[in-house]
Amino acid sequence: MSTKFSWLKKLVWPILLVAVCVAAFFTQDRWMPHAQQFIAYLKNENADDEEHPEEEAPSETPDTLTLSPTAWKNIGLMTGTVNPTDFTKVVSVPALVTERHGRSRNEITAPMTGVVTQIYPLERQAVEPGIALFDMRLTHEDVVSAQATFLTNLQSLDVVNKELTRLKNVGEGVIPGKRIIQQEYERDKVMSALSTTRQSLLLHGMSEQQIAEMEATRKVLREVTVVAPPYAKNHEHEGIEHQYQVQSINVNRGESVTAGQLLGVLADHCLLYVEGKAFEDDSERLVHAAENGSTIQVVPTSSDGESDEILNLKVQSVANEIDLQSRALKFYLLLPNRLTSKSGAGTYSKNFISWKYRPGQRMEARIPTTQVMENKIVLPPNAVVIEGPNAFVFEQNGDNFDRIDVQVLYRDKDTVVLENDGQLVGSIIALNGAYQMHLALKNQSGGAIDPHAGHNH
Repeated sequence: MSTKFSWLKKLVWPILLVAVCVAAFFTQDRWMPHAQQFIAYLKNENADDEEHPEEEAPSETPDTLTLSPTAWKNIGLMTGTVNPTDFTKVVSVPALVTERHGRSRNEITAPMTGVVTQIYPLERQAVEPGIALFDMRLTHEDVVSAQATFLTNLQSLDVVNKELTRLKNVGEGVIPGKRIIQQEYERDKVMSALSTTRQSLLLHGMSEQQIAEMEATRKVLREVTVVAPPYAKNHEHEGIEHQYQVQSINVNRGESVTAGQLLGVLADHCLLYVEGKAFEDDSERLVHAAENGSTIQVVPTSSDGESDEILNLKVQSVANEIDLQSRALKFYLLLPNRLTSKSGAGTYSKNFISWKYRPGQRMEARIPTTQVMENKIVLPPNAVVIEGPNAFVFEQNGDNFDRIDVQVLYRDKDTVVLENDGQLVGSIIALNGAYQMHLALKNQSGGAIDPHAGHNH
């Protein structure tokens, strides 16, 4: 029995081998291409190892990165020379662009009671001093009566002057001197009434020019034109371009208005305020800056929180009271403004303007402190990458960039201050793109990439 099982065991293996060979033969179109690719891959790997045996070893310069011209453009890489400087710590506080009360707005009111017959400008249109804004038909009974009295007095004065001239031409002895004296008294009486009526017209809002026009034409003034006033003149506006802009029109054609009623508002935003909100501890530094005419850095804030524009503005004044709710101390900086565009619209080529800075625009004011760090290296945040306890910058070395360890003394969202140990002074480093270069270097060395490395959230 045992001999029979032994014989069967010896027969199974040849049968299995034959079966495998038969199966391989009939399925060779499926597995043969894969086998050929694998053999070709092994041959290529062996050939590369023979031609480039040095690539088997890891890179000898793991902290050196070579950037292609395309990589430079993709990063937008900028470089600069390192020079040590003194750095003064600042306190950043929120600020807002505001109008200057009593200076930026000019309210146009009705000089007398009447009906608005014509409105010349459009809202947001630029106008110059002396330009007609509104036409009004006078309807006030006192104004009409005062004009009638004024014209009556003018006619009476003409009659008295003619009679006085006639009497003087007749000659002495023919006309009694008493008669001439009476006419002179009458003339003085009429001139006194005329002066009183003139003052009444001025009080009703008529100008000297309008009264002179009535005197010349001997006609009642039925309509009055309201014009833009002249620009304000003071020492603060020296060298600044003025420009009125119609901020609002508060009446409609055909509307009856009373004397003093608001017709519209002209705004001149050539000079604005930056209103900052500081802490109580900053009051002494702000007052000192206002007394000495010192400047404070102000940065316009955008939607992404970044801005390349830095303004150095003078402190105009500091509030004498602290806000009860926010406990903030307000201070005011003078902000000279400028026009960025003028455009024409419509058949009358009406000008519409745009100012660089607008009331309501957000700013950030940087108040300097007394903490000064001397002889340090001050860099933009994008020039330094921070990973855990380590910080690096990239020094340019020909076509390559070497990663250099540095010590960070202070950093905020705008600045990074490094210890000056002398190794970077005078060298050229990357001023931006340090994080991207750090990731590329880690990828080059085969290290794992932390997507949050070098970023602060």
